[in-house]
Amino acid sequence: MEENLGLRERKKMATRMALHEAAVRLAAERGADNVTIDAIAEAAGVSRRTFTNYFANKEEVFYYRDAHRLRRLCESLRRQPAADPWTILTGAAADLLGEAFADADTSWLTQRRTLHRDPNHLAHQIAAYTAIERELSAEIVTRLPGPDAELRARVLVATFMTALRTSVQFWLDHPETSLPDTFRKVSGMVSPVVP
Repeated sequence: MEENLGLRERKKMATRMALHEAAVRLAAERGADNVTIDAIAEAAGVSRRTFTNYFANKEEVFYYRDAHRLRRLCESLRRQPAADPWTILTGAAADLLGEAFADADTSWLTQRRTLHRDPNHLAHQIAAYTAIERELSAEIVTRLPGPDAELRARVLVATFMTALRTSVQFWLDHPETSLPDTFRKVSGMVSPVVP
């Protein structure tokens, strides 16, 4: 998908990623509550104004990579042909998790682990996942026939998101494991029967 973006969009994405990486690194070093927007901007080599052009607050920048990958999951889902929604969801997620696993290095894992354990960031983390959950549900409902399609879509996506979160959290706690393998195992444990 990124290869289809123009130069301007790629530069914006690179700036967002630089801000995200600086924020996560500083949060691991100092504690997330001790990191300011100015410090993030300085560490990324941009101005505070540039930061505020891309992110509403520092909590948002901490979860940029997660949100970006989940948005890509939504885009991938839209491109899939009609099929069993669970299979489509888990297949698209397996591809993205494989990419995340391949990209992860030891320092990034340590930084993310620190951030994920910070209780002050739990509300923002939940809000980010909830927004994507709504978007996924809106896409899945169009693929479910019959009565209660909206309710069934929400339950299916909530189950999927729980499997995804559980897999990522387990992997952060056990970095010697494979994230894609963990997700396959967890999604198999909770795989619903979709009528």
